[in-house]
Amino acid sequence: MKLPPFGYHRAESLGEAVAVLAEHGPDARVLGGGQSLLPVMALRMSNPAVLIDITTAKDLQGHAFRDADGLVVSAAVTTRAVETDAETRRRHPLVAECLAQVGHPEIRNRGTVCGSLAHADPAAELPALLLALGGSVRVAGAERRRRIAAADFFAGPYLTALEEGEVVAGAELPLLARTAGWSIREITRRSGDFALVGVISILDADADGRCTDARLALFGIAGTPRRATAAENVLKGQLLDDAVLAEAAEHAFDDIDVLGDLHGSVTYRRRAGTRLVVRSLAEARARCQSEVESARA
Repeated sequence: MKLPPFGYHRAESLGEAVAVLAEHGPDARVLGGGQSLLPVMALRMSNPAVLIDITTAKDLQGHAFRDADGLVVSAAVTTRAVETDAETRRRHPLVAECLAQVGHPEIRNRGTVCGSLAHADPAAELPALLLALGGSVRVAGAERRRRIAAADFFAGPYLTALEEGEVVAGAELPLLARTAGWSIREITRRSGDFALVGVISILDADADGRCTDARLALFGIAGTPRRATAAENVLKGQLLDDAVLAEAAEHAFDDIDVLGDLHGSVTYRRRAGTRLVVRSLAEARARCQSEVESARA
């Protein structure tokens, strides 16, 4: 389908993008890689009068590790650039692995990390990653700049806490503890599709093998990514044996209003998701045990 007509402005800085956004108000949208926005426009699900292209904005390039914030990714950085970065793969392998599961390489070469977060698709990997890590989004507007925690940023399907005139300027992805293990698993109809159900698991344990931290973020099952808090509470303080992992998985969907559609019913998502959580937790546990052993050596 052809795109509807629109005005175009190439912003050379964050300040310029914010100024143009303030000038045109809700009729304007920010364009990063366009891998989410342009298909929506082609389907006439969005019809902005002006697109503000930030891909060449000099102060929105680059990503770096900062002690206080972890990995900080600016708004114009592509998914592929972070995924293939050697330092990211070494220091934050969960991020690299999660990014590798986003669509196909052609999409990751154009699409941006922050663009996916701003799009807020409930079946996408990156919103769930930000939630699991306890990360935040850097936001800029004409009057102020602020941080919004992941738990507060995703308000509903394709809805965020951004206010009128605000733009996502960057994302903060905190580092994991040295001994933490992780896993990302998802069920898709085809390779590169959005998840019918997905889970990101993070586990940490003490020298005796008792769980000191448990984080599970589910995606593809509700209007926003959701933390499986009931399952996390089952795990904390316990020895991470098979029985505890299975019990946690049985509670993963407690207090979550799971949604069904033509691709998967509520029953399917709960049953398949429960099995997926068991496998994900087992993988995170294995990585955690390996890191704990390495720390002892």
